Amino acid sequence: METSEKLRILGNAAKYDASCSSSGSGRAGKNGFGNAAMAGICHSWSADGRCISLLKVLMSNACVYDCAYCVNRRSNDCERATFTPEELAGLVEEFYRRNYIEGLFLSSGVVGSPEYTMELMIKALRILREERRFYAYIHLKVIPGAPRELIHEAGLLADRLSVNIELPSERSLGLLAPQKHRAGIVKPMMRIRDEKLQNAEERKLFRSAPVFAPAGQTTQMIVGASGESDRDILRLSKGLYSAFGMKRVYFSAYMPVVSHPLLPSAEKPAPLMREHRLYQADWLMRFYQFDAEEIFDRSEDGSLDSRFDPKCAWAIRHPEYFPVEVNTAPYELLLRVPGIGVKSARRIVRARRYGSVTMETLKKTGAVMKRARYFVTAAGSFTGGVDPADPRLAELLCERAPVRQLSLFDDIEGRGQAVPVGLTVSDSTRAALADIRRNGNALYI
Repeated sequence: METSEKLRILGNAAKYDASCSSSGSGRAGKNGFGNAAMAGICHSWSADGRCISLLKVLMSNACVYDCAYCVNRRSNDCERATFTPEELAGLVEEFYRRNYIEGLFLSSGVVGSPEYTMELMIKALRILREERRFYAYIHLKVIPGAPRELIHEAGLLADRLSVNIELPSERSLGLLAPQKHRAGIVKPMMRIRDEKLQNAEERKLFRSAPVFAPAGQTTQMIVGASGESDRDILRLSKGLYSAFGMKRVYFSAYMPVVSHPLLPSAEKPAPLMREHRLYQADWLMRFYQFDAEEIFDRSEDGSLDSRFDPKCAWAIRHPEYFPVEVNTAPYELLLRVPGIGVKSARRIVRARRYGSVTMETLKKTGAVMKRARYFVTAAGSFTGGVDPADPRLAELLCERAPVRQLSLFDDIEGRGQAVPVGLTVSDSTRAALADIRRNGNALYI
């Protein structure tokens, strides 16, 4: 099979893996080509405003496992291909030299065994790093079940390592991926964590010691393929951060790419809003000092409210904390105000050292006033108009689905009437179109 055909198959097979993001590490090239910058990889924005990307591909989509949710599962009838290490290394170099990419994200199905698959991927990385002098960013997926020595070698070659936890509970893993076991997934995470700690101690003694996975480790779980609640997922996420020092936990809304009696219907994919709310709640735990339990109300069923972002939902449930006086509130309480982020809170704390913070000053800190104004006072001034305990506040803060903008050729109510680009269908528009239909006139753009 031609390399270009392999790339088509294996690039398409890799698109369902969401766990790649900005590099978070720097690697200076020496007598070769390519540099990994602290600013992003994988269609991310760099510090100087450039959009940079990486080659996201599988080593192979042949797999000995038969996971119900995976498009590359053994029993699925699809095209199969496997790169040789030399092919993959050559492809990455050629793409880089043509300025198509600035890094590599490499994962794989399990070819034969986890050990053999890891050896293939590590050989490709060794060719890139040692023979071709490729020093740009590399994110490598560790195959569960890989031995410790291969994980060690992978960490010295790649900038970031990750092990997919796949599903939020051991019960779901047993139902949908019976050949995988939680212990086999957790053990590589523990090894990466331990190697990172050991490497940090070594570098205190020997500055020239090589860095192990400088961008740390991440993981990903599928949301919506099994019945776990948002509360269960965030509890697991919190445990992963504290136990393994994860840089990021990624949530991937289940995409019905294959059919299985234990999976949701293909007509009902997991809502992307659920994935979005989980990321927002995860952000609250990582940067806003929220605990997983307090994001939910005790009486709730463990699902995040799709109408509000989790921070707004918490504030609406706890009116006793508001309004907050921005000139005296501690930093930790400012972080809990909807519309005030980490940067805004820090700017407020700095600004009030030099004088009283007013509503105008608050706007200049970057606070989102359309939400924050209901929850703060500035020098005693309150501009929200609705008390935080007023039930009407929830209606004001509810995030309604945006009205879809019609294209030039959209059909309105099946009548075949075209409207100008960008015009929202309002009552007046409908009335005008009804009048046109009654009079037998045509509407031309």
